[in-house]
Amino acid sequence: MTIGLYIHIPFCKQKCFYCDFPSYSGLDNLYEEYTAALCREIAERASGLSAVADTVFIGGGTPSILPADLLIQILQAIEGSFIIAKGAEISMEANPGTVNLEKLHILRQYGVNRLSFGVQSFQDTLLRGIGRIHSADEAKEAVSLAKKAGFDNINVDLIYGLPHQTLDDVKASLKEAVSLDIQHISVYGLKVEEGTAFAAQEAAGNLVLPADVMDEAMYEEVNRFLPEQGFARYEISNFAKANYSCRHNIKYWQYQPYIGLGAAAYSFVGGKRFGNTIDVKKYINCVKTARAPVEFTEEVNKKNAMAEFIFLALRMTDGLDIPKFNAYFHTDFFYCYKKTVQRLVKERLLAANQENIHLTARGMKFGNLVFRAFLPD
Repeated sequence: MTIGLYIHIPFCKQKCFYCDFPSYSGLDNLYEEYTAALCREIAERASGLSAVADTVFIGGGTPSILPADLLIQILQAIEGSFIIAKGAEISMEANPGTVNLEKLHILRQYGVNRLSFGVQSFQDTLLRGIGRIHSADEAKEAVSLAKKAGFDNINVDLIYGLPHQTLDDVKASLKEAVSLDIQHISVYGLKVEEGTAFAAQEAAGNLVLPADVMDEAMYEEVNRFLPEQGFARYEISNFAKANYSCRHNIKYWQYQPYIGLGAAAYSFVGGKRFGNTIDVKKYINCVKTARAPVEFTEEVNKKNAMAEFIFLALRMTDGLDIPKFNAYFHTDFFYCYKKTVQRLVKERLLAANQENIHLTARGMKFGNLVFRAFLPD
């Protein structure tokens, strides 16, 4: 069996105002204890497992906030515990302002071969307004340093629909990202998530977001401009040059198995999903005392699994391979979903033939409507 590995680093310097991920600032005192617990969990989960990992993704939080010696410990634990495929994609998320040339050289030396920088915007006023710790110049410098360190597979994250953002701001950020000569760009529309600082601002009437018509114009600009610059859209929010799609994330969308390690990390193996506690101190104590840090388990029933398989596949521009679905579930796709597909095709949200269904350009814009249509009653 081939798997992906996800490693969660739950620390950040400052919580961004839009972020609802399990990440925490002000826990510097736990860096060493957490790293020790994580390395122990890595070793224990790998024990007796014959699967080969062909992707590794170290995310957060801000993994690059950890000191280099702790990052080395984690990377050595992964390599020493799991069977890592030759040519495996080993990605790490990093924030500008948390890396220097020395740290980047170390990451490259210890096997990291893909970097994903959380840039979000190239306008300093917008960055301050969303709680980012870096400037636009620091973002450009981080990419430049990564290249000097030998990285040739670099992603930049951007967000549109930010408070007070204009269409010209979005155009400028896209042009700046392309000018960096990178291989991958992810662009997300802002969603105000419950429990975030932005949600509190919105509740108080203090959050000024672009109007819906402006938000749509930003979306259209992203999807017009990036393909013209050689970045093919392969997933709703992801664009890559040829052969640079994120192999790890594709595992999620193609319903492939993965193992998550660290606080708040989720795993999906053999039709079962399980997740570790999000509480960092509890996670450390569990691993220290040889108790599993798992707090959530779910055996996905067939109807839910079929729906998940479909809507995850539909996130990608290639869409759903129907023979693959039929073989996986030992059932006939059109017997189960013929009326749903016919309705979505009529609504111009879906294109279909006997071998494949995929979102239309309109469907990409209103993907959630399509995904909901496949959910069991």
